[in-house]
Amino acid sequence: MLAAETSGGLATLGVVHDTTLPYSPDQNGKQECFWGQLEGRLMAMLEGVPDLSLALLNQATQAWVEEEYNRAHHSEIGCAPLERYLHVRDVGRPSPSSAELRFAFMREESRSLRRSDGTVKLQGVRFEIPSAYRTLRRPRLRWATWDKSHVHLVDEKTGKALARIFPLDKIANADGKRRLLAPVATATVPAAQLAPLAERAPASSIPPLLEKLMTAYARHHLAPGYLPKGEHSENDKEDTP
Repeated sequence: MLAAETSGGLATLGVVHDTTLPYSPDQNGKQECFWGQLEGRLMAMLEGVPDLSLALLNQATQAWVEEEYNRAHHSEIGCAPLERYLHVRDVGRPSPSSAELRFAFMREESRSLRRSDGTVKLQGVRFEIPSAYRTLRRPRLRWATWDKSHVHLVDEKTGKALARIFPLDKIANADGKRRLLAPVATATVPAAQLAPLAERAPASSIPPLLEKLMTAYARHHLAPGYLPKGEHSENDKEDTP
């Protein structure tokens, strides 16, 4: 929670980053209570499921949260979380897109431009700066330390993305070839993600209570509240966020 990507992302989204004191779980009581129920209820029901996959874990967690946790009586607020949410003033705001969130949670630093080939060095890897920006002495870059497949050249004053940069391809440069720009595509939700959970039959080893919750949640015919790993939209392939 103290990484530069996290602090920068929260600042970009206008979220105040107030951390709790070390070894003081009482300052984060709501989250600690949630984890206690998650381990004592959901994980206990999944203990006997052999070969538990990430997809099944996501489905079970979504169903448990929506059908049990959000509908159970909460002693602190005197009602169920869902009931409280429906009867109080809405203070939420629309969520940014996945591309905007990815761009927000990145660190931003400057790098020296090597004039001989128009590249910058980023953690041992050389990235090629587009010809239009090769006059910059110290280009400003945004990237995440855990994902260098998305590195962006940004405007130093506004922070706006100017171009997406890629690692230097020495073989392609030697052959005189240049990368073709991919056409901009409209973001779409994969069809598999919109498939009702009812069509994804749970394993027979799932406890009856959890299976009942998953079946009840499947009747809503809603898309899952998460993006399965590996299922990204075409918008992720664009050169700019």
